[in-house]
Amino acid sequence: MTATPTISTERLVLRRPEPRDKEAIVAFYMSERSQYAAGNVPRFMAWKNTASIFGHWELKGFGLWAVTRKGDDSIIGLVGPFFPDGWPETEIGWLIFDGAEGHGFAHEAAVAAVADARSRLGWTKIVSYIAPENARSIALAERLGAVLDANAAVPFAEKPTLVYRHLPKDDGSVEAYA
Repeated sequence: MTATPTISTERLVLRRPEPRDKEAIVAFYMSERSQYAAGNVPRFMAWKNTASIFGHWELKGFGLWAVTRKGDDSIIGLVGPFFPDGWPETEIGWLIFDGAEGHGFAHEAAVAAVADARSRLGWTKIVSYIAPENARSIALAERLGAVLDANAAVPFAEKPTLVYRHLPKDDGSVEAYA
């Protein structure tokens, strides 16, 4: 794998996923917790979803960051830029694993990921695609300052999807809303 920068926040380190993270990611995709992220599937499908996370990095040079707590390199989630072939717009996505929710990790990591996508990747338009029944992700998007865009294109025509648009600050800076 090629060298990739890491992002440090107050409590977290965001790094490129590594092969040692595979089992935790597969377990997430096999769990009910992943139902809104193409998960809650048998192991072979969970493995395919995991492989797409790693493959995105190889093909695009960026992807969902492995989220870890400072001082503990165990993966607790995936947060970051995502733009697979056929996606209408560049996305910041978040997946927090069982046991790590409720501590503000997704918010902290997403703030850093949005800022990085704007500054390092040069993204001027950023969305998050969210299932309408995923109340926690909707709340996070709104806490990040994202606004619902009912007219935006969605990646899955057959599946209801909300599009939350991450707008730059009023002063034009690339920092994410905190």
